[in-house]
Amino acid sequence: MENRILPREVRKIILTQARRANVGHIGSALSIVEILAALYGGCMSIANPHDPQRDRFILSKGHSALALYAILFLRGFISEALLATYCSDGSHLGTHPERRVVGIDFASGSLGQGLSFGAGSGLAARMQGSSRRVFVLLSDAECNEGSVWEAAMFAAHHRLSNLVAIVDVNGQQATGYTRDVLDLSPMSEKWQAFGWDIHAVDGNDLHQVTHVLNTLDAGTGKPQVLIANTVFGKGVSFMEGQIRWHYLPLSEDEFQQALTEIASAD
Repeated sequence: MENRILPREVRKIILTQARRANVGHIGSALSIVEILAALYGGCMSIANPHDPQRDRFILSKGHSALALYAILFLRGFISEALLATYCSDGSHLGTHPERRVVGIDFASGSLGQGLSFGAGSGLAARMQGSSRRVFVLLSDAECNEGSVWEAAMFAAHHRLSNLVAIVDVNGQQATGYTRDVLDLSPMSEKWQAFGWDIHAVDGNDLHQVTHVLNTLDAGTGKPQVLIANTVFGKGVSFMEGQIRWHYLPLSEDEFQQALTEIASAD
């Protein structure tokens, strides 16, 4: 079932809620919009977030949770009233996702753990005879964590072809550019060496991401990984590629400029 999600609307929600709550992690959320729009727009089987046979999604780079909340709202899984409590006292919508929110299966935010969750979930599906798949969205900087590669080896060893990892390669992390902190390029060759099927995509091209996700061959017996090259802060000119927007909140003038740029985007 296709549920068309417009990246422009997702970005508008991200900016609006980030400004209202006066919090950061904006650039990281903007970089993954098309990836989430593809997954929740029809590439995942998740019509009912309570269906035991639904596909599972794990936002391993949990600091980008605002992008996921926007998607869950547009899919009708959470209400506008709940969305408007983002980062408010007592809200279930924090800067990192928690399981108490409808549509979120795994709490995350401690970087490097999401792929392990995904591998376990994929193995559980096989043991239960379920056809459900598991999708894990990681950051490129997160791949600095050794636990990612332990999970990658485990998944390849058990031939978890129902497991799909998506690496958001935006080239940045909290303290600098990934090439300077701990360079893992070429990323594709690393995953291939660990026994995964590799698919390089433009992670900010909705049609390309959708096409690749819809044509993955689960018959290879290997787990699949999309190396998704993205732009940090995508869609907002003064955020794109700028380290400081990992944490900074928006001023009112910056917010208005960002909204104008998003509204005029193709």
